Amino acid sequence: MKNKLLLFFLTLVYFQAIDAQSAVTFSINNFGIATKGTLGDLKTKISWNPQNLAASSLQATVSTATINTGIQARDNHLKKSSYFDVANFPTISMASTVIKQQAENIYLFERVLTIKGKSEKIQFPFTVKKIETGNLFEGSFEINRRDFNVGGSSLSLSDKVRVQLRVSY
Repeated sequence: MKNKLLLFFLTLVYFQAIDAQSAVTFSINNFGIATKGTLGDLKTKISWNPQNLAASSLQATVSTATINTGIQARDNHLKKSSYFDVANFPTISMASTVIKQQAENIYLFERVLTIKGKSEKIQFPFTVKKIETGNLFEGSFEINRRDFNVGGSSLSLSDKVRVQLRVSY
């Protein structure tokens, strides 16, 4: 019985270690000051074969209800309809359409990003590093928040949002 409990505990720690390496973070200027935050409840479906990129894919979703900028009042405001409209659009999703190798361990993702029901094709480079538990995918991209009807015509909020992804698999 003790061995089963130990095995369960070690498995739990193992999966937490993998999850701790995965993150979705963002940065946007608000009144000229960089505002940073995270989106959580990251769920991925990955099929990765660097020798057969045509058969590889990466799908990911995050929960809009998990937005965290470190200020609860701001987070609650961002959950409203003029921003992420959490009640009607509980997730943001990405799905790869094409993956191309650019250099050793550096790839170009072509993906469809869906926010508030609006889908746009985006491209961004990412790296793949071998880690003890598998692979770590890292990349970043910039989007225009207005393309996804987030934040309306706010004059204090920059249109450009920088998003960073870290996904362990």
